[in-house]
Amino acid sequence: MQDDNDVLKRLARHIATALKTPLPHSVVEKTSHHLLDTLAAMVSGSRMEPGEAGIELVRTLAPASEASVIGSTLRSDVMRAALANGMSAHADETDDSHELSLTHPGCAIVPAALAAAEKARRNGDELLAAIALGYDIATRITRALWSDNEVLRLQGHSTHAMGGLFGATAASAALLGIPEERIPYVVSYAAQEASGMRSWTRDVEHIEKAYVFGGMPASTGVWVSTLVAQGWSGVRNVLDGTYNLFETFGRDPRPETLVDGLGEDYAIIQTNIKRYCVGSPIQAPLDALLAIIHREDLSPEQIANASVRLPATLARVVDDREMPNINLQYLAHVAAYDRDVSFAAAHDRERFLRWRHEAPGPVVDVIRDEEMKPVRQAVAEITDQNGRIFSEHVTAVRGTADNPMTREEVEHKAIDLVEGLIGSERTDALIEQSRDYGAVQSVREITDLLAVGA
Repeated sequence: MQDDNDVLKRLARHIATALKTPLPHSVVEKTSHHLLDTLAAMVSGSRMEPGEAGIELVRTLAPASEASVIGSTLRSDVMRAALANGMSAHADETDDSHELSLTHPGCAIVPAALAAAEKARRNGDELLAAIALGYDIATRITRALWSDNEVLRLQGHSTHAMGGLFGATAASAALLGIPEERIPYVVSYAAQEASGMRSWTRDVEHIEKAYVFGGMPASTGVWVSTLVAQGWSGVRNVLDGTYNLFETFGRDPRPETLVDGLGEDYAIIQTNIKRYCVGSPIQAPLDALLAIIHREDLSPEQIANASVRLPATLARVVDDREMPNINLQYLAHVAAYDRDVSFAAAHDRERFLRWRHEAPGPVVDVIRDEEMKPVRQAVAEITDQNGRIFSEHVTAVRGTADNPMTREEVEHKAIDLVEGLIGSERTDALIEQSRDYGAVQSVREITDLLAVGA
């Protein structure tokens, strides 16, 4: 087992050299998918309540011109831009996720990286390298702190806040050019800022949740990197000694996990992109229901009844919720009638309320299975008017590492999210740009495409 001083040395060296270390082609391609996907989430999320809250906050504070606020024409300092963009990135539940670490890396890391890259005048290759680095650190820190997810759930710490913070910190520190010998200070300041509770599960309007997942870790990561870039010093090794990070927050911590496989095992390859702009536990049910509907060519009128069985812990998150994009019954209704689930339908509050009051079409029963392994899976069953029963069990959701989306599918999703706000010409340019971020000489070329007037 490595001592914690060696862990910090390896971590510092990896962060400091990340932008100069070539990435494998597969990692560059996958990172470009996640960058495009998160940019699209920011644009669409800028018109959701959490995104609007972030933009309005920036509007009322002192102006600056270091970084862009996506979905607006505003520019601000890096911290506030990262805050607003992080809020937008998680606003509509379309951002990516890493299942093993219980994190949503993109909504924190990409906003932080964009802001830092704009300030430091970085290019597309450097942005991709920093994002891939951020994913590596975000997905390792939670597993290094908490080796047992069940113990973690009982404690109530938010892995999404913790992972996002350290991932955003690593990405922004690399982009701001902090040298290896000063990286330990950045890690120490990030540890001081570490926070987040799972009380976000009780946030009805999704604003605090977007702050915990995206806005807070993105802005804080940029902030602590800025402090050290300005010359601040601190504790040399917060991973070891009295009151260290692992001792304070961890339960059965495994510090070596933080650096194991760095430079070889890229976490972004194992990170999931959502096919549908809905809560993660609903991805498998929609895959299963739509597979049956398309395979059997069923119309809503042909469906007598339907059910979806999924792990009880996941079902509780999406069973009859008050928001349309995390209400499984409503989204199953949309799937039956539209034969797809678009961003617009998933966020159509008026349609959701009509469905709740009128309940047209087949009713979908949600079955909470206590014996089902608590991973993203679902069994859908549809009975038609002739009594025939069709079933589909999805264990590898489209967009996950075991069943990844193609570039064409990622692009199709992005177009659905952004075209209504930035227009077809800029959407085409955004898609074309995503196919070769290495040709981007300045990150401002990316953010300029995403400005939206009031």
